[in-house]
Amino acid sequence: MIDEQWRSARRILLIRLDNLGDVLLMTPAFHAIKTALPEASLALLASPVGAQIGLLDPDIADVIVYQAPWMDPWHKLPQDSQREQQMIALLKERHFDAAIIFGSFHQSALPAAYLCYLAGIPLRAAASIDGPGSLLTTRHKHPKRMMHEVERGLDLVGALGIPPAEGEFVLKTSSAARENVMNLLAAPDLAAHSPLIVVHPGCSMPARTYPWEMYAQVIGLLAERLGAFIAVTGAEHERELVDRILLHVRPEHRASTVALAGTLPFPELCALLEIADLTITNNTGPMHISAAVKTPVVALFALTNPPEQWGPWRVPSRVLYHDVACRICYSRVCPYQHECLRMVSPEMVVQAATELLQETDQRNEALAPQERAEPIMLLASEEALS
Repeated sequence: MIDEQWRSARRILLIRLDNLGDVLLMTPAFHAIKTALPEASLALLASPVGAQIGLLDPDIADVIVYQAPWMDPWHKLPQDSQREQQMIALLKERHFDAAIIFGSFHQSALPAAYLCYLAGIPLRAAASIDGPGSLLTTRHKHPKRMMHEVERGLDLVGALGIPPAEGEFVLKTSSAARENVMNLLAAPDLAAHSPLIVVHPGCSMPARTYPWEMYAQVIGLLAERLGAFIAVTGAEHERELVDRILLHVRPEHRASTVALAGTLPFPELCALLEIADLTITNNTGPMHISAAVKTPVVALFALTNPPEQWGPWRVPSRVLYHDVACRICYSRVCPYQHECLRMVSPEMVVQAATELLQETDQRNEALAPQERAEPIMLLASEEALS
């Protein structure tokens, strides 16, 4: 049963201050809150990259962008307390009734709780193993067992009496974004290639990144063995990485690729992943986006984090890694030679991709005709012509 104070909350601030995928993993919890408290207006406080999820989540009414110094792993933010004072003032002006602070188990909720305390937000809930004093009005402790991050978010809101809803991601792509992607892909001769595979080789943490030269081999094998068309995506700062990878793909195979690093706005990236038959990527945001739009994914999963906690959620997938003694190191930069990923050969990656594509075809064939998903690419083309 929902606590009476929370039941009467009408302006609720949801806080998740790290990366894009981390915010996406909380959308089932966000949806549970909105379902249980339909009269409440939900605002999201997130980093610049994480805020992109809030803009595609219909449960979120407002998005506030904030770069928190305690979430700055590379120490890039200038030392400027005025930034925090301005954020406190902004939150105070919004007159929030409550705040729920989400985070990973190794992150402390207390800096964000103090921010909310100083902003005068009366209800403040978070999971915390630290002694919070009076910074939290609801302090939750997760069970001492392995839980997926989605389950952790639902477990936190469950401590407020909020039932878990259905536990699916919430990420809404638009027909306009899909049409833009189709127009972008109109130049390549897609009719001569099938399937469409997205390869996203970058990651914010170097320790989680499959070696670039092995990605080049994967792309060549996908073109050679599967006749695939490969869209290679990345952020603006990953253009050099994508160009380097494609430079090392044989010319006859490079003709089956398109470089899209730095060219896709976030809604279009999500639409591309939705249109694709398969995604191949590291443990990073596009892995979770693919899960959200139900596109099968081959995850090249460095053992910096537990796969059981961070792997693809409720989507056909293959999680590939090589077990190593230094597993679950939480390192940002690998101090060794990426053995947990380097031992996963390009042939293994393409084999996993082949199996997933075959399984998807078999599932579609097993469905009754009215239950089968229409080819999104065909539908988008028809809409563009109408």
